[in-house]
Amino acid sequence: MIFNQIFNAINIGLVILDRDLKVQKWNRWMEIHSGISEDKIVGSSLLETFPNLNKPKFKRSCKSVFSFGNFCFFSQKLHHYLFPFKSTSYFEPIFEYMQQSCAMGPLRDENNVIQNLFIYIQDVTEVAVYEHKLVEMNMKDGLTGIFNRRYMEIKLKEEFKRCKRYGGNISIIMFDIDHFKKVNDAYGHQCGDFILKSVSARISSVIRNVDCLFRYGGEEFCCMLPETKLDGALQAAERFRKAIMEMESYFNGTIVKVTVSLGVAGLNESIETSEMFLKKADEALYRAKREGRNRALAMS
Repeated sequence: MIFNQIFNAINIGLVILDRDLKVQKWNRWMEIHSGISEDKIVGSSLLETFPNLNKPKFKRSCKSVFSFGNFCFFSQKLHHYLFPFKSTSYFEPIFEYMQQSCAMGPLRDENNVIQNLFIYIQDVTEVAVYEHKLVEMNMKDGLTGIFNRRYMEIKLKEEFKRCKRYGGNISIIMFDIDHFKKVNDAYGHQCGDFILKSVSARISSVIRNVDCLFRYGGEEFCCMLPETKLDGALQAAERFRKAIMEMESYFNGTIVKVTVSLGVAGLNESIETSEMFLKKADEALYRAKREGRNRALAMS
């Protein structure tokens, strides 16, 4: 009686299976989150009720428990969940399903023979969301939502080393908004922030999934294009330039138009460090600004 009360009151999921992996116990927590009552599932095959568990790893884990009395753990970071229950997060929906930390272990009878196994399921969705937010804060720019300079430096070094070691192509595009100070002076810093977000969103919409867009600082941005030669990157930069030149941003009833200047660099044998690589693109950018702005130039 006391065991049943605790079994159903505890704030984790508890399931007991027999050697055929048929459900013997199914606590109240499992009823609430699965929508399946205990009397409906007891005696049923867990694998038939939840086909996503019908995988070699899960079945091997069950066999290990029954054969050797092992305990098996399923961490959220590796597996995300065992049971596809609806996400419980009260914040923006990052995960489609509840994130779970799970374990299974043996249950022995009075003769010390393993007759059943238990599975416990702990809801760790809020923790996973919080960790995701922390990671995102370290990677993303707070204003524009694109990657920040810190992450750019890490990512660029990784890609630079990969290309130097294994071969391959990579290019970068540095660009900034022309006469951005005039926008702030004429319309205010709120409008300036709006333009930064608009430019970020517009460029994000025209890059490939493999490309990475970063806010380098102020009104300056950087885009990294893996497996792209210099000519291809210059064509991409020209698309960026036209996309921004044609963009109309509406702020407080006023149409604000801006242009960008862009510098492009492609990796070659003379570039020895990622810092030198970035400097090449930066030099091309400043050359574009000196030659009249609203243009894309490359440094070979």
